[in-house]
Amino acid sequence: MAVIVRPLEEASEAAWDRFVLAMPAGTFFHRAGWARVVETAFGHATHYVFAERDGAITGVLPLARVKTRLFGDTLISAPFCVYGGALAADAESEAALLAHAGDLLTRTGASAAELRYRDSPASLAGDGWVERPDLYVTFRKPIGGDHDANMKAIPRKQRAMVRKGIQNGLTSVANRDVRLLHRVYAESVRNLGTPVFSRRYFRILMEVFGEAADAVTVFDKETPVTSVLNFYFRDEVLPYYGGGTAAARGCAGNDFMYWEVMRRAADRGCRLFDFGRSKLGTGALAFKRNWGFEPANLQYRFKLKPGETIPELNPLNPKYALFIAAWKRLPLPVANAVGPFIVRGLG
Repeated sequence: MAVIVRPLEEASEAAWDRFVLAMPAGTFFHRAGWARVVETAFGHATHYVFAERDGAITGVLPLARVKTRLFGDTLISAPFCVYGGALAADAESEAALLAHAGDLLTRTGASAAELRYRDSPASLAGDGWVERPDLYVTFRKPIGGDHDANMKAIPRKQRAMVRKGIQNGLTSVANRDVRLLHRVYAESVRNLGTPVFSRRYFRILMEVFGEAADAVTVFDKETPVTSVLNFYFRDEVLPYYGGGTAAARGCAGNDFMYWEVMRRAADRGCRLFDFGRSKLGTGALAFKRNWGFEPANLQYRFKLKPGETIPELNPLNPKYALFIAAWKRLPLPVANAVGPFIVRGLG
């Protein structure tokens, strides 16, 4: 029976997610709900398609077009996500999905198609798909149900920082309070020189993914100092959007926060901690290594329109240095008002 590529429709979402859950290479970012998130929060056109044979889904491709005047026109699988790419049960289904992505690149006139694989399939070696030079890594490590064992698995110096947060009397809550989460997060990313996502985006994530998302917020007495939005998939926890106020460093707020995410996730039954994506040569990468996590290169692949080059929309690009320095000086209300209009192009 031949493979047919079909667009995702609401009636197919449950079957799509069952397929993703059943596939070992499936990730939280392959979930069908991301199509609604990208459309509703950012207004981008989505092109989510699945391969079907004899009425059964045999592959999925979560693809969307991120097109803005500031940052160009790219098809991405999946935008605003660290993982993605074609997920298929067999070579024929995978080939059909990749061919669809290439055809869509030609039809739309976009400058590039980007597939964000965590582990790239060997079949992508050729057929016009090129590898990005090393830029991003991810960090994943097993955790257990025993809190003492998880604590002892943290290297000594980092463990001391976690204990410092505990000794400072920090406390945490896990809830779905988007207002509180965004208040802390917005201050943090402004201080880093990064445009902020809107509070509405966080609310949409909570609405779409339900109990598969929450926020862990850390308090120093009555003051929130750090907060992070977490995703849950199978037995994995993925702390994703997080940050801390200026006061967090002095009280070890960030160190305590990630311990609380780990502790609460272990109680929830999670057995793998995904520390997420970081860029090579950054402080975030060094921080995660201090927790005993080893980096693994992410396998991002691109197909380019003739004459185009791989997009370089990242803060390490020297051409953004002046922008980042200026953004850090913006009053927080201004950064919060302008940031969401800019960040929608940084998928």
